[in-house]
Formats: sequence, C-alpha cells, structure tokens
Amino acid sequence: MTVQARHSLLSPFRVRAFLMQWPADLLTNVGIEMEILILGWYILVETQSVLLLTVFGALRYLGTLIAPLFGMAGDRLGHRNVLCAMRGSYALLASGMTILGFAGLLGPIPVLIAAALAGLIRPSDLAMRNALVAVTMPGDQLMGAMGVARTTADFSRIFGPLLGAALMASTGIGVSYLVIAACYLSGVTLTGMGGAGLMHRRAAGVGNASFVQEVMEGVGFVWRTPCAHAGMWLAVLVNATVLPLTGGLMPYIARDVYHLDRIGLGLLAACFSVGSLIGSIGVSLVGQAMPAARVMLLSTLVWHVAVLAFVLMPSPYGGAVMLVLSGICQSVCMVPLAVMLLRVSGEQYRGRVMGVRMFAIYGLPMGLLLAGWLIGRVGFTAMAVGYCVAGFAAAAAILGWWWRAVWPLNSQGNAAR
Repeated sequence: MTVQARHSLLSPFRVRAFLMQWPADLLTNVGIEMEILILGWYILVETQSVLLLTVFGALRYLGTLIAPLFGMAGDRLGHRNVLCAMRGSYALLASGMTILGFAGLLGPIPVLIAAALAGLIRPSDLAMRNALVAVTMPGDQLMGAMGVARTTADFSRIFGPLLGAALMASTGIGVSYLVIAACYLSGVTLTGMGGAGLMHRRAAGVGNASFVQEVMEGVGFVWRTPCAHAGMWLAVLVNATVLPLTGGLMPYIARDVYHLDRIGLGLLAACFSVGSLIGSIGVSLVGQAMPAARVMLLSTLVWHVAVLAFVLMPSPYGGAVMLVLSGICQSVCMVPLAVMLLRVSGEQYRGRVMGVRMFAIYGLPMGLLLAGWLIGRVGFTAMAVGYCVAGFAAAAAILGWWWRAVWPLNSQGNAAR
C-alpha cells in the first residue's frame, strides 16, 4: 500500500469526533452481530421453524416506519445526543436479557419481544451515524470517511458472529449476553466522548414546525430530486431481494442447505463480511474520484448475480467464495448510495433524508416474511433464484427510468460534492 493510500485511510482519524466514533460504532456493531447470530440460532433450534426465524428477522426492523422521526430529532437535538440515547437503550435491553439468561427464564417469546423492542430503535442507528460523519467531516473527505466508517460494520460482521458462536458454544447464553451488554455500554461511552461541542448542534435551516410536517418535507425533497428518488428505490430493492439471502436466512442456509453447525454459520457470515471490508477499503482509497450513482447501480447488478451464484453452489466452499464477492458488491453499492444522499440533501435536510432512507430497510422484513412463506411452498432454491432474477430486472429498470439523473458523469448523482 502506498504512502498516499495509507494517508487517505488514516486522514479521517485526525478529526477527534471521528476518532471516537469509529471504535464506538465498532463495539456497538460487534454487540449487534453477536446478538443476531445467537438469537437467530436459538430461535431456529428451539422452534424448528424457518417461518419464526423470518419473523425474528423482520421484528429487528420494526422501527423503520418511525426512522424519519429519529432523523428529525437528530436535526433538532443533535445527532450525537440522539445516538447516545439510542445506544443506551441497547445496553438496557441487553442487561435485561443477561438477567433472563442467567436465571434460565429465556425462551422464544422473550426473544421475540426483545427483538421487537430493539427493532423500534436500532434501524435508525445507521442513519444517525452517517449523518454524524457528514456533520463532523469536511465535504472533500466525505467519501473516504464514509468508507472508513463502514469498516466498523465489516469488522464486526467478521468477528461478531465468530465470537458469538464461540461464546454460545462454550459458556452459554448468559455469559454471551454479558459480553454483548459490555459492548453496548462501551459504545455509549465512546459516542459521548466524540466532542461536547457537537452534542447539541442543531442543523441549519431547521425550523419549529411539527415533526410530521418536517419529515414530510424530507420525503418531498427526495421525491423531487431524481437521483435521490432513484437511490431510495434501489435501497428498497436490495433490502427486499439480496439482503434476506445473505442475512436473515443465513441460519437456515447454514443448517438445512449446507448442513453446518453454528461455527459454520459464523464462518459463512464472516466470509460475507470479509468481502464487505475489502469493498469498504476500496471505496475509501478511491474516494472523491468515484461517480457515486453510476457505481452504486453497476454494483447492484453484479451483486444480484453473485448472490444467485451463491444460492446455486453445491458446497459451502464455493458458496463462501460467492459470499466474499457479494460482500464487496454490498459496500461498493451502499457507501456511494449514502454519500450521494448526504451530498444532495445538504445540512438542512440531511437528518430527514437519512431518516427517509431508513424507510427502505422495510423492504428487508417484507422480503424475509415472503421468503419464509415461499420456502414452505416452492422450496428454498426456487425462492432464491426468483428473488435474484426479479431484483436484477428491477435494478435494470431503475437505471433505465432515471438514466439522465444517475448515469452521465456530469449528473447531480455523480457530482464530486
């Protein structure tokens, strides 16, 4: 790696707020990934129901419907303030699950209730951290900083599932949740240390209108901005088609398709995350030279092909290779998408637009629930192939419909700032 490349990767850490936010995001994500793997495997083993597994996955995104309100709260009260409060709630929930685990009172119903409560808040975490990066970083460093920030999710998806599987197998769910709660508490502390001057920063141009009115202004901004409109539909698409296959359904794929145990599940999840990490680092190095809208659309098309190859692989070894490629495509799609939305929305609409962006995640629980229903009727392979083919066709349609806004290098979606 050249000196210039190392400089571009390390440059965001010269900003104190980012220096504190990166480990805070990493620890929070490690806790989340451990929790997802442990509880997903627990639900599948205890209930023997793939439908309940998809219900568990869907409940984790319950709060997508109210995500714009969190975005507006961030604009009004300060993104760091809101993020600290959200992460404090994760720690409280994890502490409660720790007590239930040690007391032997945990069961499918408490797990689903905890997933629903966390699901009201946690979907907005990504929007808040992205908005916070945009607030604290200079505009000419935004693409690189977003790529580096995404590595926290990638690292956690590599080590979180492996750590969760190892702890669950060796110590049980009580100790596992004790570690999860410690990760959340550390994340809250570091988030608050990111800069007192930014705790109560209010976005410029935010008025005193009602939350609903200002959220609708964010929706209106997206609707009348073609590249943002295209980006939102693309986010809905990937959440509904490819992400269920590489996320919520992974316990089912590991156990029932590849006949692996929970360690094998952790390794498959880690392969996807290794690819995502490679993609995030690549985006960080390319930075401002990347035409955001064009790259996100091309990577979406390749992503669907890679996931299709994954579900058709006869062995977990070939599947692991395709998961690495899928992870690369995910980062090369989602980081430019987030940067494009942050650039075109500006400071006035930033929190609200990122909140509206979280609406797109609602495609994931819908895709998971439909997948669980289809698997029982047509089988896993037919369902997965249908998802990938339909997703590829829809991505091509988005490219064709919004061609002028997302493809030319001089279009708003591909502008460097």
